[in-house]
Amino acid sequence: MDLKVMRRQSSQSTRTDPQNYSLSSGAGAGAGGGEKRSGLNMNMVGSMGFLVAGLMALSLLITFGVVFRDQPSHQMPMPDVSQSQTAAFQQKPQQPGSSDDLSMSVDALKDKLLGGLLASGFDEGSCLSRYQSVLYRKALQHKPSSHLLARLRKYEALHKQCGPNTELYNKTIDQLKSGNNIGSLDCNYVVWISFSGLGNRILSLASTFLYALLTQRVLLVDKGADMGDLFCEPFPDNSWLLPHDFPLNQFNEFNEKSPHSYGNMLKNKLISQNMNSGSAGLLPVYAYLHLAHNYDDYDKLFFCEQDQLLLQRIPWLILRSDNYFVPSLFLIPLFEEELSQLFPGKDTVFHHLGRYLFHPSNLVWGLITRFYQAYLANAKERIGIQIRVFDTRTGPFQYVLDQILACAWNERLLPNVTLEAVASTMSRRAKAVLITSLSSGYYENIRNMYWEYPTVSGEIVSVYQPSHEEYQQTEKQMHNVKAWAEMYLLSLTDLLVTSSWSTFGYVAQGLGGLKPWILYKPENQTAPDPPCCRAMSMEPCFHAPPFYDCKAKAGTDTGLLVPHVRHCEDMSWGLKLVQPDEL
Repeated sequence: MDLKVMRRQSSQSTRTDPQNYSLSSGAGAGAGGGEKRSGLNMNMVGSMGFLVAGLMALSLLITFGVVFRDQPSHQMPMPDVSQSQTAAFQQKPQQPGSSDDLSMSVDALKDKLLGGLLASGFDEGSCLSRYQSVLYRKALQHKPSSHLLARLRKYEALHKQCGPNTELYNKTIDQLKSGNNIGSLDCNYVVWISFSGLGNRILSLASTFLYALLTQRVLLVDKGADMGDLFCEPFPDNSWLLPHDFPLNQFNEFNEKSPHSYGNMLKNKLISQNMNSGSAGLLPVYAYLHLAHNYDDYDKLFFCEQDQLLLQRIPWLILRSDNYFVPSLFLIPLFEEELSQLFPGKDTVFHHLGRYLFHPSNLVWGLITRFYQAYLANAKERIGIQIRVFDTRTGPFQYVLDQILACAWNERLLPNVTLEAVASTMSRRAKAVLITSLSSGYYENIRNMYWEYPTVSGEIVSVYQPSHEEYQQTEKQMHNVKAWAEMYLLSLTDLLVTSSWSTFGYVAQGLGGLKPWILYKPENQTAPDPPCCRAMSMEPCFHAPPFYDCKAKAGTDTGLLVPHVRHCEDMSWGLKLVQPDEL
C-alpha cells in the first residue's frame, strides 16, 4: 500500500487494542430423525438419550475451554508494587509459546547455566531471571569459550576473597585512607561510577568489567539511584555494590577537571609514563579515569600500552564513562592475546558479558514475563521495533513513520497491506510486533493500519507497546524499571529494527544475539533512502573512540588498524567489533 494511506493523525485513533478482540465460534451437534422408533425398547432409548446429552455437554466444555484458554488480556499487566511481591514471584512460570515450544524448553532447561557462563549455587528465588531466562530464548547460538569460562570462575574466586567487607578489602581501604601507595597488594580495584542513561550505564559497566578481567582487578559498582533495584547480584558469595562508607563517595566531584584524573596528572606532570617500577611511592594511591564523551587527549592515553603499564601500579581506579569502550581495548597490544582467547568470536563480547552480568531483578522480571506471556508467547514470529527520534518538536512525525514502514516492508520483516479483500484463516498464528518508543503515536498508526487493512499475504499482524513515557526521565526509578524491561523484551524477539545512535537498541541486540536492521538517522525531516541497513555484527558502537597511534604519537584512523575493529554503520566515526570472516 502507498505510504500516503498512513497520513492521518494518530490523535483520532481509539485507545482500544483491536488485536485483543477474538471471534469465537462453537460447534453444535444434532441427531438425524429418519430411523423407525416403534420397535425400540424405551429404557434403551432413555439410556442412549442420556449418553448423547452427556457427550454433547462434554463437547461443549472442550470447545469453550479451547476458545477461552488463550484469550489475551485487554490491558498490559502491571505489578502491584504496594504489596509484597514474594507470592507473585514464587509461582512457577508458565511455559511461553506453544506445545512445540514446551519440548524445546525441557531441553533448554538442561542448559540454564548458558553453556557454563553462569555459576551455579545461587538462591534461585532471590533472582528468578538468572535461571529462568533460558525459557524465553532460543537455543544458545554463540557458546562461550572455555578460556572465558575459566576466567569468570577465577574472577568469582577473586571477588569472594577481595570483595566488600573482607579482610583484604578492609586492608586496602586503610591504605586508601592513608593516601600512601606502598606498592603491590593482594587486591586491586576498579570502581565504576553510575552515570548517564540506563543504556549507557549497562554498556559502560560491561566495558569496565572486561577491563577488570584483563587487569586482575575487582569490580565495585556505585549503586547510584537504582542499580540495586534493577539488577540482581551477578557474583556468588559477595556483593558487587560499593559499601556506603567508601571513603571516596563524593562521585559528583569527579569530572574532566578533577585534579586526580589520570589525564590531568599527566598534563600537570605529577606522574609520568617513564616512572620505573621502583617509584611506587611517587604514584597516587588512586586515580580517576575520565572516559566520558567529553574526555580530552590526555584522558585518551588510557588506551595506550605504556599508560596501562603505569596504571597497573595504582591500587584504586575510579572510572566514569558513558561509552562502550571495548573496541579500543582490542587495540592495546598488552591485551591482544588474552582477548583473542577470551573471545574467538570477536562479535560476541557484549553478548556473553551482558548475559553474565545483567539479570533483571524480580520486580523487572515480573514485568517482562507477564507482558511476554500475555502478548508475545503465542506468535509465530516476534518483530521488535525500537524507535528513537532526535527531532525536538512534538511528534509523531510522518517521515519517521514512513521510514519505519519502508524498512519493514523492503526487508520483508512485515507484510504490506492492501485495499483488496484477502482471505485469512482463524487458525493462522499472528506475527507480533513489539514497539518501544517514548511516544505512542507510531504504535497507534501501525496498529490501526494492520487493523483497518488486510495484509497482502493474509497474515495477521498484532502490534503492542508496553509504555510511552513521552520524554526520558533518567533519574526516576519506575522509568528505568520500564526501560530495562523493554530492552529485555526487545532482546527476546526474532527480528529486530533499531534506531541509529541508540544505546537502548545496542543493549537489546547484544543480549538477544541479534544483528538488527538499523534505521539511518534522518536529516532535514526527510526519510532516508534507503531507510535502513543490516548491522555487521550484534556488538554495540563505541561513540567516542580515540584517533591516536600510541607508538607513532600521531593521529590515525583507528577503524583501519585491524580487521575486527571497523567503523559503525550508524555513526561513521564510531568503532565496533566484527567477525571478519562473517562479513
